Amino acid sequence: MSDATTDPVLSVAIVGCGIIGLNHARAIARHPSLTITALVDAVPAAATGLADQVESELGIARPALYGALTDALAASPIDLVVICTPSGMHVRLAEEALAAGKHVVIEKPLDVSMARAREIAGLAADAAIRGLVVSVISQHRFDPSSVAVARAVHDGRFGRVTSGIASVAWWRSQDYYDSGQWRGTWELDGGGAVMNQGVHTVDLLVWFLGRPVDVFAHTALLAHDRVEVEDVAVATVRFESGALGVIHATTAAYPGLSVRIQVHGDRGSAIIDDDQLEYFYAAGDDAFDASGASAQNQAATLVPAGELRGGDRGRDVFVTGHLRQYEDVVDAIIEGRQPGVRVEDALLSLAVVRAVYLSATLGRAVALDEVLSGSLDAVTVATGVGA
Repeated sequence: MSDATTDPVLSVAIVGCGIIGLNHARAIARHPSLTITALVDAVPAAATGLADQVESELGIARPALYGALTDALAASPIDLVVICTPSGMHVRLAEEALAAGKHVVIEKPLDVSMARAREIAGLAADAAIRGLVVSVISQHRFDPSSVAVARAVHDGRFGRVTSGIASVAWWRSQDYYDSGQWRGTWELDGGGAVMNQGVHTVDLLVWFLGRPVDVFAHTALLAHDRVEVEDVAVATVRFESGALGVIHATTAAYPGLSVRIQVHGDRGSAIIDDDQLEYFYAAGDDAFDASGASAQNQAATLVPAGELRGGDRGRDVFVTGHLRQYEDVVDAIIEGRQPGVRVEDALLSLAVVRAVYLSATLGRAVALDEVLSGSLDAVTVATGVGA
């Protein structure tokens, strides 16, 4: 990790000044090598509101306000552009920032369109040649629990990984969907429970289990009105390793339960619940008990007490998660390396989400290569109707 006492301070422009823009501002304000110099939003009141909060809550100098990224790039010193707009606007903004020679962070998901996502991937590859860093927010890859499980899987400590389960059982009221015209739309939200709420969990499942081969899914809209997209989805995933996975995502699980990921192998298993490590066991080579009778939960030996299921992670855990990823982004910029989460990683996870929607629409398994190649780009996806 770089030495923050000697590193240059990077100027940041946040594009999109809604709720997620505020969380990015809070994380950025905590990093000694980052300073917010510009806020950009087509709605002046949104930019003004975030500027007021940045001043009063974070105690930093008021950033300059702009209605368009073009104006900010022309008038303000900017090293890093952070894109927090509705998902369907990501590619145009990323293209503009990279053309201006700026590093870029894109809030999840990468985009709502595979065609545009591939375009961003191409731009990011070209930018890397020019020494620019492009990262997509997937802050849960930096959670201590996720790091511990990923390391165990990738090091073979669970033996042959056989299956995984990713479940997001949340509740969103009708008021949530009615609060913004873009919410619950295919054009700007890109999907419902899987795309908007479940994409991080899908990303972790793919990170843990490897490259998927195909997806078979069903979706439905069961608990909300005036919404185009699904509020419940289930899918099975087959991975190149032979492992099988299950994806379950819903915003119709009142009153809202947890996000849960399970990874199982023939020599170990792990469970992460709401980002905390609930269970971990990896059989050592010298202590393998085929019956599993001697298996004891090893979670407490791997992560701090606050990262164990039920532990106190503090009031600002959401900010901390983004800060961990910003630490990686800053180090990547200073060290001239690729970030821990690259656009190609986000593209793969987005392809799995898109495969869920395509499978539910077409009524068949969808190969990931079909999605990545663009051969199914012309298919108009639809949400299944519950009985």
